[in-house]
Amino acid sequence: MDSLTLFCTASLLAAGLYWFVCVLGSAEQKGKHAVQLSGGSIAKEKVQDKYEQYWSFFRRPKEIETADKVPAFVDTFYNLVTDIYEWGWGQSFHFSPSIPGKSHRDATRIHEEMAVDLLNVKPGARILDAGCGVGGPMRAIAAHSGANVVGITINEYQVNRARMHNKKAGLDKLCEVVCGNFLQMPFKDNTFDGAYSIEATCHAPKLEDVYSEIYRVLKPGSLYVSYEWVTTELYRGDDPEHVEVIQGIERGDALPGLRSYKDIAEVAEKVGFEVIKEKDLAKPPANPWWTRLKMGRIAYWRNHILVTVLAWLGIAPKGVVDVHEMLFVTADYLTRGGETGIFTPMHMILCRKPESKVASSSA
Repeated sequence: MDSLTLFCTASLLAAGLYWFVCVLGSAEQKGKHAVQLSGGSIAKEKVQDKYEQYWSFFRRPKEIETADKVPAFVDTFYNLVTDIYEWGWGQSFHFSPSIPGKSHRDATRIHEEMAVDLLNVKPGARILDAGCGVGGPMRAIAAHSGANVVGITINEYQVNRARMHNKKAGLDKLCEVVCGNFLQMPFKDNTFDGAYSIEATCHAPKLEDVYSEIYRVLKPGSLYVSYEWVTTELYRGDDPEHVEVIQGIERGDALPGLRSYKDIAEVAEKVGFEVIKEKDLAKPPANPWWTRLKMGRIAYWRNHILVTVLAWLGIAPKGVVDVHEMLFVTADYLTRGGETGIFTPMHMILCRKPESKVASSSA
């Protein structure tokens, strides 16, 4: 190989490496690059320890039932995974049905817009996003509806990311982000004209606790829609394979425990909601939501090599490699849950907070 050929080959390799490491951003919308992967608000040297602490939580299962322990556990999880989610998945940390002829990004946006359409709110209405993450859904919903969206997330790092994205998208006047626990929200009673949560309330140790808080801050007559992670009617608790899949999803996604689809409406009614509609949006004619996970296997190995190299070079925290591997294992459990039909991440429930007696009597 002559020197010119060698030089050209080396230049191409260097350019390719630079593009992949420094330019390649989120799979959906650039905003997080490989060299920026971190442990969120966790100091770089403590990421590995926090990862170990996260897994120790499952070795003490009684703590999962203790409500005051769970918020810190969930906060740690999102410090560990937020950068990887945003880099490899996008700014919307949820699933959506696959739509023929539509990109994953478009399918995600349509799924989000449907949530606010169900709320039937007008432009200028003030609505709540309970568990907003880095704000992908709130931006899509605000742009689509013209509503003012107030998001709440327990993770401070996500708050900062969401605010940055809101400003970059020119939607910071419509989108507000608050750091707080959706089990004890810093909002007054009867504040919002509507509310939604997209694959977020699964992190609550008791569903009635978060539903009752959302009920409290909604104005009478307002609607609430939630996309819930649940086991379906096909799940069998006496089937070892079913149990393994569900426990794998719980461990890899910081879940205190997945609920049955049968529990959702019961809990909503218990806290005072009127249930208007309930439907598993993952069922046919919807196309499988888990195909996106299966299609990402090659990208995972490519990305895992990159993350390993960055950690070895000291650019990324060492613990990021373990977190990335954990998410790949979890993706397999999620895929198995979808293929067997024992799990769905989009059990939709639409509820209304009844009109107050005072309002109904004066009408």
